[in-house]
Amino acid sequence: MKLIPINSGFLKLDGGAMFGVVPKRMWQKMNEPDENNLCTWAMRCLLIDTGERKILVDTGIGDKQDARFRSHFTPWGQETFLQNLVAAGYRPEDITDVLLTHLHFDHVGGAIQLDAKGNPEPTFPAARYWSNPVHLAWALNPNAREAASFLKENILPLRDWGMLELIDPSDKDVEWLPGIRLRFVYGHTEAMMLPIIDTPKGTVVYCADLIPSRWHVRMPYIMAYDVRPLETMKEKARLLEEAADGAFDLYFEHDPSLEQGRVARDDAGNFLLI
Repeated sequence: MKLIPINSGFLKLDGGAMFGVVPKRMWQKMNEPDENNLCTWAMRCLLIDTGERKILVDTGIGDKQDARFRSHFTPWGQETFLQNLVAAGYRPEDITDVLLTHLHFDHVGGAIQLDAKGNPEPTFPAARYWSNPVHLAWALNPNAREAASFLKENILPLRDWGMLELIDPSDKDVEWLPGIRLRFVYGHTEAMMLPIIDTPKGTVVYCADLIPSRWHVRMPYIMAYDVRPLETMKEKARLLEEAADGAFDLYFEHDPSLEQGRVARDDAGNFLLI
């Protein structure tokens, strides 16, 4: 099994939204904001090559949104997404599965692209796209807090083309494919899926938006985007305990420069990156 990072570009998000209740005087030393209080974040996908299957985890924001939408997030680098895939030795047609951790626009937008006539088409035409029925229902009937994050043009075509497969959620980790378990978490959004990947070199957890960056390893660092922040803290604590005890690697989807790292406990029992 090979794990290959595929960067789908960067975007800017408000630092206060990303760091929640943590004061700016603390977080600005970690990820320096611009004059509009916006910080740079990656959209780092992961390609899992099992030999038989080529699995892409998340797809970034894509490039089909209009100028007004893009002005809010200043995305850039998406033009290198498929170039990075090809540079790693894969074509879009090679991808057999796309696991969508959740359907926020910065995770699913790249699943669909526009053809030369401006019509939507699947970016990975031979792939099955994976979500779950609980999250799909949530995304198609969003609450006011999350409505701007769920764009139907990123979701409905996959369903209508018959390319969207649904995995039943569980309160226990689900064995999705050999060597890949899925954990369902509910703090950031309803039934987000975290792949836990067992490789010959150890276990890697794709943290998605539960722990989006190295800085969010610290317990109080919870995004203001989360619908249930106290649940996020519980889910994060559980994962960090397992990661520290099992020497798991945590893969950070949004960290602007660090792909992954390991955690340990300090003398006071707090988790820190090592």
